[in-house]
Amino acid sequence: MKDFGGPVIFLDRSDINTDEIIPARYLTEVKKEALAPHLLEDLEIDGFDPKGDKLKNAKVVVSRANFGCGSSREHAPWSFEVNDITVVVAENFARIFRQNMFNCGMMAIELSKADIDRIFELAGCSDVECKIDFAAKKMVFTGGGKTVEQSYELSEFDASLVEAGGWVEFADSRY
Repeated sequence: MKDFGGPVIFLDRSDINTDEIIPARYLTEVKKEALAPHLLEDLEIDGFDPKGDKLKNAKVVVSRANFGCGSSREHAPWSFEVNDITVVVAENFARIFRQNMFNCGMMAIELSKADIDRIFELAGCSDVECKIDFAAKKMVFTGGGKTVEQSYELSEFDASLVEAGGWVEFADSRY
């Protein structure tokens, strides 16, 4: 199982698509690692720097609704994976992006708009961290002297994919 939790980056926008996560011009790369420097380089959000330290240090992304929409490419989750970002928290996800996250042994955690808004109250704080208790299905976000505790749900199958490290490892252990 991968490590979960760590420094948080907030992407305060809905409808972040797979072309913004990893631009199509890099889809010819044959190694996942070649995607690493291009993560979110075409994403335009006021104050967001795709080459900045916040993204380089991030392990958890918190965003808004319809995350990962657009083309159905595995490269989008791979680009998070090779940057050690193993958790994306949003209101909801494009179906294929969401499943590709779990297939790679990572988590796409869906929360209500109200819960996302509570977590975004920490967005202005420096050095926001997220601790995840996978067994208890709880997250604790801390920053600026504030704490937001949040439970989440995962299906038994998605949890099994995460525990195994992804679909390939899950299948290898069973078939």
